[in-house]
Amino acid sequence: MSGETGTGGWGKLVQGPRQPREETSAAVERNVTDVEKKVTLRCAFCGTLNQVDLTRAADRPKCGDCTKPMLLDRPVKVAQDDFDRTVLKSKAPVLVDFYADWCAPCKMVAPLVDEIAHEQLGKMLVVKIDTDAAPEVALKYEIRSIPTLIVFRDGEEVERSMGFEPERVRDLVLRVVE
Repeated sequence: MSGETGTGGWGKLVQGPRQPREETSAAVERNVTDVEKKVTLRCAFCGTLNQVDLTRAADRPKCGDCTKPMLLDRPVKVAQDDFDRTVLKSKAPVLVDFYADWCAPCKMVAPLVDEIAHEQLGKMLVVKIDTDAAPEVALKYEIRSIPTLIVFRDGEEVERSMGFEPERVRDLVLRVVE
C-alpha cells in the first residue's frame, strides 16, 4: 500500500508531494456556511490516504491518486494501522462495526450497518474493522463479543451495542447525528 496522501477531491493534503487544488469562490463560500466534516480514508483501490469532506460525500469524491471513487454510502473497511487516523481524528461522528468474517451474527448486523451508511451519508462515517486482523484495536476497546458497534464522536466512545440490537443502534445513530 502506498503511504502517500491524496485530496479525495477536496481539502488540503495531510501529507505527500501533491499540492491542494485551488478553491473556487463557491467553495470558499461553502466553507464559511457549512461545517466541514473531514475524515482521512485509505483508498480501497490504491491504498493512498485521502482527506475527504463528508458534507460533500454525495458528490462522490475520488482518490487524489488513482481517481477511483471513495464509496461512502456503504461501510468503509478500516485496518488497524488507520484506526486512530480515520476514527479517532474524524471531524464527524463515526459508527464502527467490530466484526469477523466467520461470525454469523455479524452477517445479520451487516445489512443494518449498510442501511445506516446509506441513510447517514454526509452526516456520519460508517466503518468496519475485522477484529481478527486488528487484535490491538479489539483489545484496546475491550471487544469481547462480536458484533459490537461503537459510536465515536470527537475521538471518544459515545456508546456501544453488542449483538443484534437494530432499534437501539438506530436510536443511538439518530441522537449522535442530530
